[in-house]
Amino acid sequence: MRTPADTDVLLMNEVLTKTTSPFQIVVWNDDVNTFEWVIETLVDICGHSYEQAEQCAFIIHHSGKYAVKNGTYDDLRPMCDAILDRGISATLEVTA
Repeated sequence: MRTPADTDVLLMNEVLTKTTSPFQIVVWNDDVNTFEWVIETLVDICGHSYEQAEQCAFIIHHSGKYAVKNGTYDDLRPMCDAILDRGISATLEVTA
């Protein structure tokens, strides 16, 4: 049986969960960059494993875009800028 204190803790955890990662880096498909370049970029900049980066690249190719990383604005802004510096189209968006 839950007490009112338990409910308060659950509500506080839910609020923290919803606001912890309010941003995402979305990488967009293009006809310029190769799969290998996108994969290498995601490994180097986002810290993905090769397999994870490869899956992201395939999703980007087939869907037109994909959110490759979630987090706070301060954490993601430099990553997004670094992806853009490599010539890959990316945006920093609020998570829906």
